Amino acid sequence: MPFLQVHLTLDALDPDTVEAACFATGAVSVTLTDAGDTPILEPLPGATPLWPATAISALYEADTPADALADALRAVLTSPTLQLRFEAIADKVWEREWLKDFRPMRFGARLWICPGGLLPPTDAAPAPVIVWLDPGLAFGTGTHATTALCLNWLDGAALAGARVLDVGCGSGILAVAALRLGAASAHALDIDPQALIATADNAARNEVASSISIAAADAPWGEGYDVVLANILAEPLIQLATAIAATTRPGGHVVLSGLLVSQADAVTAAYLPWFDMEVPRERDGWIGLVGRRRR
Repeated sequence: MPFLQVHLTLDALDPDTVEAACFATGAVSVTLTDAGDTPILEPLPGATPLWPATAISALYEADTPADALADALRAVLTSPTLQLRFEAIADKVWEREWLKDFRPMRFGARLWICPGGLLPPTDAAPAPVIVWLDPGLAFGTGTHATTALCLNWLDGAALAGARVLDVGCGSGILAVAALRLGAASAHALDIDPQALIATADNAARNEVASSISIAAADAPWGEGYDVVLANILAEPLIQLATAIAATTRPGGHVVLSGLLVSQADAVTAAYLPWFDMEVPRERDGWIGLVGRRRR
């Protein structure tokens, strides 16, 4: 069904108050976004901070009278000059909408990430190793620099027979790619239930479901892994350094991403007690770190 969307200019109004006013006047959903350019990359667990400049938009049923809604919002917020902008929104399967621009992508020499039904170019050489991917509601398509850094490393790694741990698996893209590239088994962990669902679906889609185990991040991780992948954020990477080191076999590799250039030194320092770290790899302002567990 279509919707009526209203965009509100907050000025000095409190975002929480405006959000409550929208729901009080019949909104079916309210979205808060960054009105400037101040990304919040690592909020503390349980915290939901807002941006210094926050924009709000709200969806209402399509037959909601715009004039009456404007009057109601101004009355509830006691702001007679409140600026509002209305637009009609057609209903779509929103979590799928962005996939219309998702095309096959190559990482390294042979690894290709492909949405269902789309193949690499027929002249692709060497022979492609394909990961069929539908991310669902989880993070991880290969379009982000952090995921690309990990995929490029996997394509060049000697994975035959390897045991792999994927910490923060998202869509399962890294674990599935490792299996498609020759790893013997993968264990995928995430704190988000949607990620566990997406990982299971993508493993089945790529016919590697029998080689992967999937669990919530608070379940036992296991140990003795040849490769540990963690594409999360800098602060969790630092906090998990001891746990990740404990799961990696001597001589095994850790592949870390999800951190900005400015965070590379701090994350590197957290892993140096156990790993010999390689020169950081940069892509679009993001960093990938690779280390080898000392024997």
